[in-house]
Amino acid sequence: MRSRLDAVFSALSDPTRRKILSMLLEDDMAVTDVAEPFEMSLAAISKHLGILARAGLISQERRGRVRWCRLEPDALREASVWMQGFGQFEPVDLDAFEAFVNRELGSE
Repeated sequence: MRSRLDAVFSALSDPTRRKILSMLLEDDMAVTDVAEPFEMSLAAISKHLGILARAGLISQERRGRVRWCRLEPDALREASVWMQGFGQFEPVDLDAFEAFVNRELGSE
């Protein structure tokens, strides 16, 4: 079984999934809204969302008939810590990133 770190890096390896994460930085989104800018089927977008969810990068919930997606910024913490171990990368202030996301999402 793959580790959580493997799942995060695997999920981040795809440009479509990285774009979805960037979109979710702005706000929670309905799956249909996530799919709108992409030239692919809703089923294909759902597969990408499933990969992101299994990696812990997003969460999904049903509100009425609509499935919503939310960014889970803490999921990047382990990957960031791993990369910092190489000393080649600028340290990422995850607390500041989380505060930014919370401000943008109106959680604070």
